[in-house]
Amino acid sequence: MEKEEKTKKKKRLLIIGGSGYLGQHLLQESQKRSDDRWLTAITHHSSSSSSSSSSSFQLDLQTGQGFDSISRTFGQPDVVVNCGAISIPRVCELNPAVAMSVNVPSTLVKWLSSFTQTNTDTTTPLLIHLSTDQVYQGTKSFYKEDDETLPVNVYGKSKVAAEEYISQNCSNFVILRSSIIFGPQTTISPVSKSLPIQWIDGVLAKGQEAEFFHDEFRSPVYVKDVVNIIQILTDRWISDGKRSQLVLNVGGPNRVSRAQMAETVAGVSGYNKSFIKPVSASSIDRGVKSPADISMDISKLVQTIDFIPTSFEDGVKLTIDTIK
Repeated sequence: MEKEEKTKKKKRLLIIGGSGYLGQHLLQESQKRSDDRWLTAITHHSSSSSSSSSSSFQLDLQTGQGFDSISRTFGQPDVVVNCGAISIPRVCELNPAVAMSVNVPSTLVKWLSSFTQTNTDTTTPLLIHLSTDQVYQGTKSFYKEDDETLPVNVYGKSKVAAEEYISQNCSNFVILRSSIIFGPQTTISPVSKSLPIQWIDGVLAKGQEAEFFHDEFRSPVYVKDVVNIIQILTDRWISDGKRSQLVLNVGGPNRVSRAQMAETVAGVSGYNKSFIKPVSASSIDRGVKSPADISMDISKLVQTIDFIPTSFEDGVKLTIDTIK
């Protein structure tokens, strides 16, 4: 009887930073699931995300204020996806101490550890942590997970510090080094930040010459691919219960410059490509150093979860379809 009740018990998913872009896409997808195996909760810092089928908690990652409320109301999570971060490099550069205190999730890891400390029979929650391609130095193409991490800015350094902290203090984790995430706007509560494809489309729609970097390369990844990757990892953990200590590059299959991204958008939307003016990234002072080439090799990701990524062009088409 006890075994049957345990089997029927719903699993708990907690999305840290659930009011952000990726967090909302994760929440949207969790709401679409037809099964009743999951309870989902999100956290927010300065803005809340409304949803009739989820719980929302205010949380300060710096101080840990809010975790007690989650414990009392939602309970121990089975899986935590950490999307919470200060992710604008220039903001991190201006406030390095704050960036470190938010981006290194020490309060989150300590909270998760408290469950197994108080109850030795408790299963260690799985932490899926969003890192970045900016942990790499940017001096070559197609970085692999075991390449040295030598970030050139505070944002990248804070993410390396986060990875190191998690590796040393957490026994069950997957670290996802994400490239630029692009895709449709969120529908629950549209985010105010500029989305890459929508921004490029808006610039080109003006029919005026616009500058794009030709010598800064990334592996942009379609947002719904990231959501699928997280779901696959979550389902695998629930089914086999094996602890993980895994680092994965999460990018798309294409290495593209900003100028090439713009050319793809122009091709999909039917804009005149002659308005795209390629310029060097060194020609503009953005107030923060930016790595030149942090394209990533994603073969480990593909092999680990048997995943077929969406091409950049196909992702752009799917995104443009939602704004035309």
